[in-house]
Order: sequence, then structure tokens, then C-alpha cells
Amino acid sequence: MLDVLVIGAGPAGLYAADRLAAAGLKVEIIDRMPSPARKFLMAGRGGLNITHSEDLDTFVDRYREAAPFLAPLIEAFPPKALTDWCHGLGQDTFVGSSGRVFPVAMKASPLLRALLRQLQDRGVSLKTRQSLTGLSASNMAIVQSENGETCEIGARAILLALGGASWPKLGSTAAWVPLLEKRGVKVTPFQAANCGFEIAWSPFLKDRFSGSPLKRIGLCLAGHHVLGEAILSEKGLEGGAVYALSAEIRDTINRLGSAELEIDLRPGLSAGQLAEKLARPRGKQTWSTFLKKALRLKPVEIALLHETGPLPDDPASLSDRIKRVKLTSKAPYPIDRAISSAGGIALDELEDTLMLKKIPGVFAAGEMLDWEAPTGGYLLQACFATAHRAASAITTYLKTDKAGHKP
Repeated sequence: MLDVLVIGAGPAGLYAADRLAAAGLKVEIIDRMPSPARKFLMAGRGGLNITHSEDLDTFVDRYREAAPFLAPLIEAFPPKALTDWCHGLGQDTFVGSSGRVFPVAMKASPLLRALLRQLQDRGVSLKTRQSLTGLSASNMAIVQSENGETCEIGARAILLALGGASWPKLGSTAAWVPLLEKRGVKVTPFQAANCGFEIAWSPFLKDRFSGSPLKRIGLCLAGHHVLGEAILSEKGLEGGAVYALSAEIRDTINRLGSAELEIDLRPGLSAGQLAEKLARPRGKQTWSTFLKKALRLKPVEIALLHETGPLPDDPASLSDRIKRVKLTSKAPYPIDRAISSAGGIALDELEDTLMLKKIPGVFAAGEMLDWEAPTGGYLLQACFATAHRAASAITTYLKTDKAGHKP
């Protein structure tokens, strides 16, 4: 019998397997995909943002309602512990100008290859194309291979690291939800997180400016303000500034049926300063030409101003429009294109060790737990921190006599 069966070969599962094997335990990993860590690899295509360098109190606050749950886990495995682990795998890191931490290679693949080599050296078995279909009454994992054959895998402990519900084509399908609910485990329904939001653009804006960036803007929702960039897509609005407010936007839509967003096209200038520039004579220039010259507004920004109605003639009203372009969203983008997901195993279903209260011997870690985080390194840090807690707890849990009884 195995000491530990890890189900899910994403960052949480692979890291936990590494820690467990380092403790001398016999570990096997299974995953339903043909190769491990597919979502991790995709996340690293644009530069793998592995964690963040800000002070720990600010860092933990990023997790909103889940901060009390995650605080002790991240304090036990803080960003420095994560970067030290990367360094131990031969992957140096650096802190970017935004405070985000990246591997020097700027990719996920070198880190993943180094980790897989280490797992192999430690005797960890990795089996792909194996899907969890159930847990028996005695906590045997019922596993189905790609060709439909079913078998049971026995282990003294099981770690579930099956991910959330975003980007299902990369492996996170949330197919595990009914399996746990059948055993009485409460699972908070999944919702899209770090996602774009649908907006009913006019045909003109959609046809002419789909894919256009909005740089150095402010985005506001009911007192929540962020600075950043966004992208006007055919379906709506997406990009860093939108992702930073995605939880608030989604929660507002859930509560009220829609969310009223405001875009500040010139956050570096006050309304008064804008009005002063707009009060200059424009002669025979059209408003579009005048706005391009006076404020250096780009065509997509001018189109956004027109989207909410005819442009007012007086400088004060126009400056207010520029500072507060009002848009309404009634839905987030579908979860299958969200960067991450909110929802998962309810936190009160877990012991402090991350063992399921209703299924002793079965632990859970990573994005399948009910927490969410913004982009910026917070997602991966929490995945690794929960995996670290689970691996440490499983190691302690398995300090048993040869008959397998707790001492």
C-alpha cells in the first residue's frame, strides 16, 4: 500500500508530493491529463509571476474573506520560503519593478522540469490519464484509466489537489464536486474570478475597436478604485485593472443584477485641469480632433466617450465625462476562460491540518478550497502554502505503528 496518493498534478499536488517524498514516504501522483501542470505552464507563458514581495500583512489582506484562514498557512510558508525552494531547484528569482517575483527564466517550464526530475530522484511515481471517479467507504481511490478500465488504489492518506473550475480544457473540470458532496462535504459553487465582464457595446465600437488597449486608466466601482490597463474586447472589458476589481464586480452583479463601472481616462489630471484645457478655443475643429490635440485622447477613448451619449459642449460636463465614463455589466465572462475561480470546498469542512472533517485520512489543498486571490503572485503562493500545510500534516498523521494504527 502507498503511504500517500496525491490526486492532481498541478503546483499544489507536485509540491506536496515533493515534501512528502523528502520525508521518506512512498508517494504516487495521478492526473487525468496526458501531462502534468498544464495550467501552470500556460500561466507562465507571459512570465511566471510566482509570488509577491510586499509586506506579509498587506499580502495576506489580498485574500479578502479567506484571509483569516490563509494567514497562518502563508506565515508558515511565506514568499521567501517559496523563492528559497525555487532556488533549491536551481531556478533563481528576481523582484520586478511592481514588486512581483519571477523566475529569472521567466517561464514555468524550467521550474517544472527541475521539480519533475527531483520527484523522480525521490522515487515518486507519476501516472497520467487517470481520473478519480469515487472514494470507497474505506477511502480507497476509485480510478478510471483513459481506456475505461477501473481500479482501486489504496493509500494510508490521500491528498486531493484537483484545482478549481477555470480553464477546464487544461484539467480543472470540478468533476470531483459530486464525489465529495456524496460524502456530505459542503462545496461552495464555483464562479469566475480574475475575469473579464460583458458589456453591450454598440456595433460601431465592437467592429472598430475590439482588441484595443486602454492604457493608464482608472477603474471605479462603488468606492473601489484601481489604476492600470484594460482591453476592450468584442464581449466586454478585460485586463489587469478589471481583474483587480473582479471579485467586487461579480459580487455586485450577484446582489443587484448589474454593476455600474466608471472609467477615468485621464487619472493623472483633475476635473478642473481637464476643464481648463477644454476651455481653449477649438475653432472649426471637430470634438474628436480637438480632444486628440488638447488631451491626446486616442480614437478608442474618444469612441468610449461617444458610447454613453452625445458629447456635451461645455468644458465642465465634458471633463466629468472623461473622468467618469459609465458602463454597465450584467455578467462576467464564462468561467472556462477565467484566470481562476472562486468557490470550492467550504473552509469549515476542513481541520486545521486541511484534512476533511467528514472523510478522515483525506486532505485537500490548492485552488479546490474556497478562497480566491487577485493576480500578482497571490494565487500560486496560496496554492503552495496550502500544499505545504497539507504535506506537513500528512507526515505527522502517518507517524503510526506498522499495523497502521494511530499511536
